[in-house]
Amino acid sequence: MKKLVILGGGYGGLKALLSLLDHQLPEDVEITLVDRNPYHSVKTEFYTIAAGTSADKDVRLHFPDDERVRYVYGEIKKVDTSNATITFSNKSEVIKYDYLIIGLGCEDNYHGIEGAKEFTHSVQTFSNARKTGVAVCDLKAYGKVSIVGAGLSGIEVASEIRESRPDLNIRLLDRGATVLKAFDPKIQQYVAEWFVANDVDVLHHANVEYVEKDGVCNNGVCYVNDVTIWTAGVRPNYLVRELSFAKDEQEKIIVNEYFQVPENTNIYVVGDCASSEFSPSGQLAGQQGERVAEVLLAVLQGKQPKKPKEIRLKGTLGSLGKSDGFGNMMQKSLTGLLPRIAKSGVLWLSKRH
Repeated sequence: MKKLVILGGGYGGLKALLSLLDHQLPEDVEITLVDRNPYHSVKTEFYTIAAGTSADKDVRLHFPDDERVRYVYGEIKKVDTSNATITFSNKSEVIKYDYLIIGLGCEDNYHGIEGAKEFTHSVQTFSNARKTGVAVCDLKAYGKVSIVGAGLSGIEVASEIRESRPDLNIRLLDRGATVLKAFDPKIQQYVAEWFVANDVDVLHHANVEYVEKDGVCNNGVCYVNDVTIWTAGVRPNYLVRELSFAKDEQEKIIVNEYFQVPENTNIYVVGDCASSEFSPSGQLAGQQGERVAEVLLAVLQGKQPKKPKEIRLKGTLGSLGKSDGFGNMMQKSLTGLLPRIAKSGVLWLSKRH
């Protein structure tokens, strides 16, 4: 029996699974998907949980019900590539594999800043997003929220909280001279004006020195606030960082053109754990998962896999509340209602699939 184990039911792992199940698999293949939760988490919508504008059930999906898949739910303790086993911290079961797909996602990168891990809230896991939502929604009138990091996650968290709680005082700390520095200047300007119009205070050239229970110290000035949310960068899951494989400067595993670890070609890596020329996204992870499935289908059938198709991203969409947004689509920069509708449409399609 050939044992294929998929670690993580996120965008990359789930897409690999769905793509495999779309085909007739050899009868001697056993698939096991491992995740901490008994559902797929729609991570790109976690900001709505943090703001309290969506219910939990709106941002989770059932895993496919297929007799060819076995699901194991638990916290992974160790990925032992020497013995080809997976062990757990909350159960005695040991899973062996012949082929492994690693799609364990990412966690916050605190860049060594004192107090950041202890005193900030996160949107990187379902559980943490829930805790953030409780902290924000429990604030008394005119409470103060600071969001560290003005990339896509920080922008969406800030704007969604503003829509959810018009009374709150919201501060966004941005390291750069403008928000969304990876986007077109047109989009940067639009989002900056949206924050001005909606009374969100943006501090540029931020340099957070340390974080305390009730405040953030930035460029020598300490701002008192009730809740601090961290969106200032991510790094691969610690289980991936512990592996001895070659990694890039962002601690992501270097893979070959087949998304295999060169030292162990029976191990595939997708999403935030895999080194890539592209910025991390659910879209990227999903495409990588599709390509890994194509490679594995050939390998499992004893064939030489073809070189995977080139990754082609379709653009990036962001929201500013429920009726405004921005994004790059078809090589065009768009702002306003249209990209927001497009983002909702993409989410609807993914749920239907």
